[in-house]
Amino acid sequence: MKRPNMLVAFALDESRYALHLFRVKRIVRVVTITPLPKAPEIVHGVINVQGQVIPVFNTRKRFRLPEREIDLSDQMIIATTSSRTVALVVDAVSGVVDHSEGEVIEPEDILPRMEYVEGVVKLEDGLVLIHDLDKFLSLDEEKELTDALKAQQPVDTAQGPRNG
Repeated sequence: MKRPNMLVAFALDESRYALHLFRVKRIVRVVTITPLPKAPEIVHGVINVQGQVIPVFNTRKRFRLPEREIDLSDQMIIATTSSRTVALVVDAVSGVVDHSEGEVIEPEDILPRMEYVEGVVKLEDGLVLIHDLDKFLSLDEEKELTDALKAQQPVDTAQGPRNG
């Protein structure tokens, strides 16, 4: 028997999505988002979490859902990709779900051309789309975001530019 996978489930409108639990660092209430000039349009802006500047992704836009103003009741999932820490604005986090790998349906079998969906899990109360954070941004969007974040980093004039 395969070991169950743990997912953090969240909602956008009536749809349910999930991230692998090992990717999620924390869940917080929505905070003020600072616009990030020259960022891809899929990025709302950035937030500061304990001194770390984190890009905030527009999950509604990526999943082609109707845009709406961010509400005070919304939540942010702080998670990690293979290259950075990011935040996702979601309507609500519903909790942790565990499932066996045998319950996962390949996304191509249901939703062709949805690169950022890793799989679909059928639960008693409906389907949950497992989101692949590493594929959330296209290569061009990833480069655009990296350049926009670099442009925002202040240069310490006493020590000169920082390497790394």
